Amino acid sequence: MRENVSMSTPVRSTALTDLLLLGQGRDLASERGVSCTGELPAASDPDLIARARTARAALGDRALVLGHHYQRDEVIEFADITGDSFKLAQAAAAQSSAEYIIFCGVHFMAESADILTSKNQKVILPDLAAGCSMADMATANQVAQCWKELTEVGVAAVTIPVTYMNSSAAIKSFTGEHGGTICTSSNAKKTMEWALSKGEKILFLPDQHLGRNTAVLSLGLSLVDCVLWNPWKPMGGLTADEIKAAKIILWRGHCSVHGRFSLESVNLVRKEVPGVRVLVHPECQHEVVSAADVVGSTEMIIKTVENSPAGSAWAIGTELNLVSRLAKAHPDKKIVFLDKTVCYCSTMNRIDLPHLVWAMESLVDGHVVNQIKVTPEVAKFSKLALEQMLAL
Repeated sequence: MRENVSMSTPVRSTALTDLLLLGQGRDLASERGVSCTGELPAASDPDLIARARTARAALGDRALVLGHHYQRDEVIEFADITGDSFKLAQAAAAQSSAEYIIFCGVHFMAESADILTSKNQKVILPDLAAGCSMADMATANQVAQCWKELTEVGVAAVTIPVTYMNSSAAIKSFTGEHGGTICTSSNAKKTMEWALSKGEKILFLPDQHLGRNTAVLSLGLSLVDCVLWNPWKPMGGLTADEIKAAKIILWRGHCSVHGRFSLESVNLVRKEVPGVRVLVHPECQHEVVSAADVVGSTEMIIKTVENSPAGSAWAIGTELNLVSRLAKAHPDKKIVFLDKTVCYCSTMNRIDLPHLVWAMESLVDGHVVNQIKVTPEVAKFSKLALEQMLAL
């Protein structure tokens, strides 16, 4: 079973410097992200590719390798299915025969896969250090305190939690227990519409930018309808009147990669490339998304470039591995990176070929490593929220 998109087979070599139209300096005006000095290093062991092929062949249908689009090329090469978090969640839920689900993504994705698969399946995360800074911005205790304070204000009963896939299983469990649902960037509009049909307000966790952009640009609400809940302040730093008046209560969280893109970079790239179209992910800041030509999920970004005419020019605001892969796959189009510096998702990049080979060879030898297990108590309500997402 192999469903990699066409761009997984690059047709040309593209140097990183070809993508960095705006240079490799520091952008002090943007939110802090994770930067890298240049090209990702090659695998240290020249035999790793051969070893990976041998181990993958030995596992056969017993294993399914899922690869997120932000992974390195060396990992994507061995993915049976490549996708964004929504597509990979669907794949995990639909796959009942594989004994092992090797998830080349980050921790919260592997947790979701464990929740959605059967008890006899084992989900493997090649490197347990592959986490997500955004998911870490909302803890179970903080969300429980938020809900307690919303209850005291008298709005919890009419508030529906909507939690972004980029969250821990514990936060997903809270969401399911309180009648909410999970969303991804692919279906945020649909899930928020559903939530507002069930209640008067939404508590959107943990990415403020996706929540704000969807509410304002997709649902037609205003910025005034949105308030920002700071978990480090009493009552989220808000007054009771502000909470009661709001339609969307946004959690103070963000993506350390997509939060870097700035309006200044949008304006600079338009000056540098005549006719360029700016294509960004909805996790970007509101002013960036408002200034872009096209806004969409990872899957939509890929399809937009694939379906664009030869000779078109694109400045893309998303993770650099994906932008680089798109540039390699579409040499007939001009593709540049919408940032002033090199910016990978550092935690996603912790899943590299050495870790993947180690995980697969261990399974071949009969040793299960790095298995992700969600406790039954947490999985119960998390599954309700995830299944509600998949049902929409």
